[in-house]
Amino acid sequence: MHDAQSSRPADPPVHVAIIMDGNGRWAKARGLPRTAGHKKGVDAVRRSITAARELGIAYLTLFSFSSENWRRPEQEVSDLMGLLRFYLRSEVAELHKAGVRLRVIGDRARLSPDIVSLIEHGETLTAGNTALTVVIALSYGGRQEITLAARRLAEDVAAGRISPADVDEGALAARLHTDGIPDPDLLIRTSGELRLSNFLLWQTAYTELVFTDTLWPDFTKSDLEAAIAEFQRRDRRFGATASSR
Repeated sequence: MHDAQSSRPADPPVHVAIIMDGNGRWAKARGLPRTAGHKKGVDAVRRSITAARELGIAYLTLFSFSSENWRRPEQEVSDLMGLLRFYLRSEVAELHKAGVRLRVIGDRARLSPDIVSLIEHGETLTAGNTALTVVIALSYGGRQEITLAARRLAEDVAAGRISPADVDEGALAARLHTDGIPDPDLLIRTSGELRLSNFLLWQTAYTELVFTDTLWPDFTKSDLEAAIAEFQRRDRRFGATASSR
């Protein structure tokens, strides 16, 4: 019985998060404008969503635009927002047909009203889907998210809705954008950079990190499979020793 169990393929991670990096370098290497890299990056998003479904992943979170990205040149931000509009208009119906649920996390106050409406439509349309949940982190920053959650806790304590003794990890986590979403098991960053860049700082406390030199527009199902294989080789102890689990 033991041999049969050990020969089974390991379970895929429940939640994979990806920092999609390298669009600009991909374009520069080809003498193209950065916008061309971002457009190619959308193709990689499509491939990754399809691959995640095929590989049995339940949640796929994609870091598409950070709170710091607003500081990029105005024309690049405008181009990115245009690409986002195009994606939301053209892809949501396909996601819905494939049984994919869409969720968007981040600061919507900085987005234009038409983009917010497109997001709300996509979330409402796909709310009942169960094949895969795709979480888009948009206008998102980890420190800002934790700060906002702390402010909400402080407001609840000040209003007498909860007592200071009720403030624990669970209470803060329930006020994060990711409430109801399990923490990532695996985080992948493309393009060879070795940092989190203010992404899911609370949620990645025990996440396995895999870094690949592949630029995001070149990312394929094979790259995802390689990262998952690396994840499955790791011994996840969540702070305990192997003998104490």
